[in-house]
Amino acid sequence: MRNSYCYLLGLMSLLAAPAAAQDTPSRPTDGQGNWLTYDQPPKPGKPETVAPTQAQPGKSDKTTMGTTYVPLDADIYRLIDRYVILHGPDSLSDPHTSVRPYTRAAVARLAERMLQDSSAGLSRQDRFNIRYLLRDNWHDARQDSAINLRNKPLLKYFYQRPSDLYSIEQPEFSLRVNPVLGLSLGNSDGAKSYAFLNTRGVQVEGTIDKRLGFYAFLADNQMAVPRYVQERVERDNAVPHEGFWKPFKTTGGQYDYLTARGYLTYAAGRHVSLQLGHDRNQIGNGYRSLILSDYSSPYLFLKVQTRIWKFHYQNLFTQLITDPGNLDASYDRKFLAMHHLSLDVLPNLNIGLFESVLSASSRRDSVIRNGQVQVQRRNTFDIQYLNPIIFYRAIEQSTGSQDGNALLGLDFKWNLWKRVQLYGQLVLDEFVLSQIRANNGWWANKQAVQLGAKYINVAGIRNFDLQGEINFIRPYTYQALDKFRDYQHAAQPLAHPMGANLWELIGIASFQPLPRLHVVGKGFLVKQGLDPAGQNFGSNVLLPYNNRPLDSNGQVREFGFEVGSGIASYLFHGDMTATWQAAHNLWLDGKVIYRHRTYEGGQVPPYFTADGGLLASVALRWNIAQRLHEF
Repeated sequence: MRNSYCYLLGLMSLLAAPAAAQDTPSRPTDGQGNWLTYDQPPKPGKPETVAPTQAQPGKSDKTTMGTTYVPLDADIYRLIDRYVILHGPDSLSDPHTSVRPYTRAAVARLAERMLQDSSAGLSRQDRFNIRYLLRDNWHDARQDSAINLRNKPLLKYFYQRPSDLYSIEQPEFSLRVNPVLGLSLGNSDGAKSYAFLNTRGVQVEGTIDKRLGFYAFLADNQMAVPRYVQERVERDNAVPHEGFWKPFKTTGGQYDYLTARGYLTYAAGRHVSLQLGHDRNQIGNGYRSLILSDYSSPYLFLKVQTRIWKFHYQNLFTQLITDPGNLDASYDRKFLAMHHLSLDVLPNLNIGLFESVLSASSRRDSVIRNGQVQVQRRNTFDIQYLNPIIFYRAIEQSTGSQDGNALLGLDFKWNLWKRVQLYGQLVLDEFVLSQIRANNGWWANKQAVQLGAKYINVAGIRNFDLQGEINFIRPYTYQALDKFRDYQHAAQPLAHPMGANLWELIGIASFQPLPRLHVVGKGFLVKQGLDPAGQNFGSNVLLPYNNRPLDSNGQVREFGFEVGSGIASYLFHGDMTATWQAAHNLWLDGKVIYRHRTYEGGQVPPYFTADGGLLASVALRWNIAQRLHEF
């Protein structure tokens, strides 16, 4: 590992010498920053002096439809979200928190507004956090010259800014290069005496002409996991959050995998941005998402975002993998198309509607083999799903397709008193009102509901925040007839990481007693109906829903399914983490996890035998988020 970093530093030195000679001086200090992606150039001698929050609606040419995004990280996004609640939306209604990731431009603008709000009475911790957000998003910040430049860079070319190992900024080009390191060590709840993580990589990001953005993340990983994670891997043949993997050494529960993410973005106008990438997305304001979460491995996608007036409209077109990620072979494909339209009903109230369809978009060809006619199925994307407006059910009916699995639903966010946020989601996989009224537990009543609240600066205690959340998912939600239509990618759920057939209570307490110290406590209490060996009671989204248990007449059961059907289990997962930020994006973690699971009736399902005990670990992270196994 040491040799690889020496090689990296040497390579950066070679790159730095010619590039630095062409680099322009620091960003101007006259207020003409780049938080807007394609602003009109200022007139000579007339720099803009009006604060963004004072701009008249309809009079500004500015936008925060930026070219690069803040990488998904639960800790960083918790920090951003608390300031969105405290300070409210700006004149551009940004950041828009219903869809993630957020643009760097929107986050930089939020931090600048916080500094301009002299009545905020910011604490030392708040000021430290603002400086962090400005440094981390310096390309889109007005005040990066004062906040982020160092007088004495390391070896002349490195760490010219505390946020980046190597950086370049020219009027038409910017570049950021950073190492990635994740090292952790802890005990295990299985036969192994310890668990570990060893991640080494690089992260590159930049912009061209303020309209084109690029991002790449590449890391090599080896890890040994606790027994409860190993059982999940063995059940699904999938390492959580990752694609292709292989066993590491010969000891069970150790895995080797390569992480690769990246994207290109293009700012097509003041109101439209395009993104093509291999990464994750998330929809919703909750800790969990019942619509689209960041749990699964990265996938190929095309995203179109339109921001106009009070509307935010996102089109997401993705290509997913149907099979587990441990097969050294060609994978079958399927396609997800999703629309999400949200409206700012009030400045503090947002309501969103979404629809999605998962489809193999298959083509059936007849071939002759050994004198017999056989039907082959080939996956081809139906371009009609690229229509950004029409309802997907209308497409299926007009094309005669029977391959789609459609979901509908809504989400909302309501900020109150600049202190409280209420949020929620509703997902309809199948919905028959007469069966719901009958209250007979019909298997195809497949719905999911989320309600939650965030409370900032609880009881006047600065930087002490609470969050509570309830998730309810009926059996067989997200399941389908086959792997080409179920709501998963690479054998990992696209929504809730635990699947379905559950209710869940989540409590999160976050406290920042010192500017560099964060303490976060999380508790998950889950009731879930698990599957006896060889049966399907609707908890595992990878199983086909026609493989339900039989009734007394030997027929596939139609009724009597409620949350907890199967082997009813109760799981408590508690997590207490203290994180010290030693330098910019250099984190030291101390973590304690306690898990305890019980079963009704004494029957224990396969792959759920190791839920008990205390796990402790320490970690060093550099430009990478925590790896969480909260299922």
